[in-house]
Amino acid sequence: MLHLRVIAPGELRDDVMGLLRANAGVTHIVVHPDAAVDPTGDEITADIARECADDIVRGLKALGVKESGAMTLEVLDTVLSTRAWHAEDAAAGQPADAVIWDELVSRTREESTLTFTFVMFLCIACLIAAIGVVTDSPVTVVGAMVVGPEFGPLAGLAVALVQRRSHLAQRAALALLVGFPVAMAVTIAFTLIFEALGWVTLQTTRELNEVDFIFQVGPFSFVIALLAGAAGMLSLVSSKSAALVGVFISVTTVPAAGFAVVAATIGDWHVAAQSTLQLAVNLTGITIAGVLVLWVYRLRRTR
Repeated sequence: MLHLRVIAPGELRDDVMGLLRANAGVTHIVVHPDAAVDPTGDEITADIARECADDIVRGLKALGVKESGAMTLEVLDTVLSTRAWHAEDAAAGQPADAVIWDELVSRTREESTLTFTFVMFLCIACLIAAIGVVTDSPVTVVGAMVVGPEFGPLAGLAVALVQRRSHLAQRAALALLVGFPVAMAVTIAFTLIFEALGWVTLQTTRELNEVDFIFQVGPFSFVIALLAGAAGMLSLVSSKSAALVGVFISVTTVPAAGFAVVAATIGDWHVAAQSTLQLAVNLTGITIAGVLVLWVYRLRRTR
């Protein structure tokens, strides 16, 4: 279940209470009249089934609570209450299938922002990938996949396209268009340093036997990107974050960027181009899959 906290002006008290009481998935309603100081008003709390959360949030927004007060939602790990059990049972649908669109937008907006931390994670992941390439180590490449933060902006872009939120789309696109070039430039600099120190003896990518799959673009490259993108979006929608690890290690986004850098430094431009294409295919496939998954959820809700 979720814990809902509403701050609303006193004149909206009856409307908010009516909205909450009318929904069978709501219980444990508590009202603290005039308890809020900034903004002034009442504090109203309730425990709600996840299945009905989106309807309640949209109803509160229609009442003007977003502009005149505030709404917060918190996940409740443990609720010991017969009334809560009945509320969950009365709510239509299943918790894992419920999409709270405002929660999804809020989460992806935070993860899609171009920040110093995001760029640092991407640089570190790209460097690990490059080291995995020059050492022909698939284990190191997998480590780069896990560290890479690129799924956040891709998910944000998918949500923005479905919800038609241009600002979120611009934010996500900026993170990708700035983050990857910066990470690849930093990786180029460090790779050249490693080569100057004699740590890298790779002369051609033909010497690689374990990680050459990274730049080999084929029909399954796009299929895997679609499947990974769908799994990633499902994990976000259902709040099952464990599946994201599998998404990270199933597509070669960051490794492709690292491979392109290494191939370019040794003058293997054909392979560098193939790796860049692999990167583009994966980014595109993940975004398309995310859009399709969200579109299906939206269509299902409409019906």
